[in-house]
Amino acid sequence: MLRIAIPTILAFTLLAGCGGSSHQQRAADSGTVVPVKTIDVAAADWPLVYEASGTVRARTAAAISSKMMGYVRQVHFQIGDRVREGQLLIELDSRDADAQLQQAESAAAEAREALQEVESAIAAAKANLELAQATYRRMQDLFEKKSVSNQEFDEASARLKAAQAAYDIATAKRRQVAARIEQAKAAVEAARVMRSYARISAPFDGVVTEKRVEPGNLAAPGVPLASIEQQGALRLEVSVEESRLGEIRLGQPAAVRLDAVDRQIDARVGEIVPAVDPASRTALVKLDLPPLPQLRSGMFGRAAFPAGSRKVTAVPTAAIRQQGQLRSVFVVAGGIARARLVTLGSEYQGSREVLSGLSAGEKIVSPLPASLADGARVEVQP
Repeated sequence: MLRIAIPTILAFTLLAGCGGSSHQQRAADSGTVVPVKTIDVAAADWPLVYEASGTVRARTAAAISSKMMGYVRQVHFQIGDRVREGQLLIELDSRDADAQLQQAESAAAEAREALQEVESAIAAAKANLELAQATYRRMQDLFEKKSVSNQEFDEASARLKAAQAAYDIATAKRRQVAARIEQAKAAVEAARVMRSYARISAPFDGVVTEKRVEPGNLAAPGVPLASIEQQGALRLEVSVEESRLGEIRLGQPAAVRLDAVDRQIDARVGEIVPAVDPASRTALVKLDLPPLPQLRSGMFGRAAFPAGSRKVTAVPTAAIRQQGQLRSVFVVAGGIARARLVTLGSEYQGSREVLSGLSAGEKIVSPLPASLADGARVEVQP
């Protein structure tokens, strides 16, 4: 392959030289002087960058799943739908939960009725106790006056103790029934919560990015049914070599390039995952992206982090002429513009790095007139 490429380049060069000589001869014969502006070729400080690639992901995403086992009755969304917080997404068959709720409500009603019976029993026991207390007081007065026998006084005392015990039992039963009522209320609340699990809603405003459920499917607890991502909060997650982690800080700016978006995006480091993957020896760095309508989760992107600077020879892109795979600049010496092939490197802020073909101190034409030809006479203007 190399043996073919070298002769081809030489052929192009020779053809360009022949054409240039002919054009140069015509320019020299015509005596036309082309006004141009020149710049001095000099070394410049160019920033060094470390580039890491990764994937755009949502800052906030949720996998929607069920908390109960049940068959899916209805699905109210499609992939790509925008949903609001609390919007109904999925309905499950809730007949079992409805039956449990009805059973709990029946138990609560029974406990409330039992409380009414206990209250009646307490009222009767209280009346008996009050009667026994009054009788005891009268018998006590008569006993002190020796008007009743010991037997009669003992019987009155026994009836008082029995009435007091019956009243205590009735009040204790009321406490038991009150506890049953509280348990029944808790059971009703639990049954209502369980029934609410049959209606699955969106946890926040977002976009449905995945759908794994259809009516008739059996939903199981913890099994994802859909995925939702919050819009306007995207990050580029890139893998950074562990040797470079010391150069990256929270809040550090970085230039992001996405293949699907034809522009540079200014981003900042929002999070650095402290753990390093032992297999790849990289750590995850998350960069906050601005809310652009073209951004989508899953896009491939690259992040360029500043890593110092280096000295390079650079020329403006306006001074470069490209013909096929050949790139050249025009060097001015003695009032004549000579085309010179150059090898170019990276681009930065409207300039290209020159790897070979130019030396510092030479003068080149910039910007480059469209009519300028190799060998043309030029007049340098300020």
